[in-house]
Amino acid sequence: MDDSANALPASSPSVERATYAARNALYWRRNLIVCVFGSFTTLVSLSMLLPFLPLYVQQLGVTSSSAVVQWSGVAFGVTFLGTALTAPIWGRLADRFGRKPMLIRAAVGMAVVMSTIGLAHNIYELVTLRFAAGLVGGYASASIVMIGTQAPQERSGWALGVLSTGVLAGSLVGPLIGGLLPNLIGIRGTFFAAGAMISVAAILTVVLVKEDFTPPPRRQASKVQTGAVAHARNYSAIAALLATATMVLLANMSIEPIITVYISQLGVPYHQLTTVAGIVMACSAFGSMLTAARLGALADRIGGWNVIIGCLVATGLIMIPQAFVTNWWALAALRGLMGMTLAGLLPAITKLVRHAVDERESGKMLGYLQSAQYAGQVVGPLIGGLIGVHLGMRSVFFVTGALLVGCAALDRWVKNR
Repeated sequence: MDDSANALPASSPSVERATYAARNALYWRRNLIVCVFGSFTTLVSLSMLLPFLPLYVQQLGVTSSSAVVQWSGVAFGVTFLGTALTAPIWGRLADRFGRKPMLIRAAVGMAVVMSTIGLAHNIYELVTLRFAAGLVGGYASASIVMIGTQAPQERSGWALGVLSTGVLAGSLVGPLIGGLLPNLIGIRGTFFAAGAMISVAAILTVVLVKEDFTPPPRRQASKVQTGAVAHARNYSAIAALLATATMVLLANMSIEPIITVYISQLGVPYHQLTTVAGIVMACSAFGSMLTAARLGALADRIGGWNVIIGCLVATGLIMIPQAFVTNWWALAALRGLMGMTLAGLLPAITKLVRHAVDERESGKMLGYLQSAQYAGQVVGPLIGGLIGVHLGMRSVFFVTGALLVGCAALDRWVKNR
């Protein structure tokens, strides 16, 4: 079932959109491989500091335990804030100057900033550099823009699912490397190693990524904007898709602030809490890795809206039994199932957003989509913490499940329109 036919109005410049994909038909598979590797390395670099971040904060002169926890959270989260702020800007520039320059900018910027973090002298420099990594980075976001616009429409869901698998794998492997590497080369040396790894991705991007890009004439772009594109945009559909993207990350992150405390209530010994909590949190990403590409391909066959609605309902239902578990391995299994159903959402959403607007604005719109996702990543832990404090930890699962089902109802209403 073709989503552009049954859900979102097709833009009259769709021929131009197909022409761009046709011009890059020989390149998009190779570009996908490079983008998966680059996204993997950048996510490894961003997440590898999780195990030793508090230790690095202490090395930079923070002594109070509460202050170490607070500054560690700020230093980690500020990167995603920077990415959320600049993703639409880089997307707009990708529409004007091409997708490959944005990949190179992100890779080179991340390589420089990550290496520089190893030279920080105080906590303020660390936070500033982490924020700069978010502002100039975003390789995964740039990859989504490139693959989302280059892959043929009938293969875009699968391609975006494969790309999502690389991102998830980086998020899983990063903390493992971060737990081992500092013992071998030191904390500061770990940042230099991360910069070197991203430099390899930058070189591969420069050498291997190919793009046939022709900037649209400004007069022509202006004419399209005031004509067919303005008519073709379905703002209610785009708004629903952006809200759904926020909900995906919100649902996945809502339990993060309280998961260790919740697991402690399941009879896990104190000395095993951090290990078990890490396993439970990793199960969601591992489950997503297993099904992201398959569900992306399913969106190509039966339509993105159908996959989105089905995955939202399934995830919402899987949330409920998590509130009634009596041991940690049952929670881990349910989180893994939840990751498997969540995995189909972002590729399908990206596929629909890509075809909702004219090619000249696809980069900008996909940038807004990235911002929506990071908003969910920031808001999710806040909402989960508030609900856990005021209504009880088990209520987090009920509220999140209800929000997901409500989002599915919204998407079905938009689809029927």
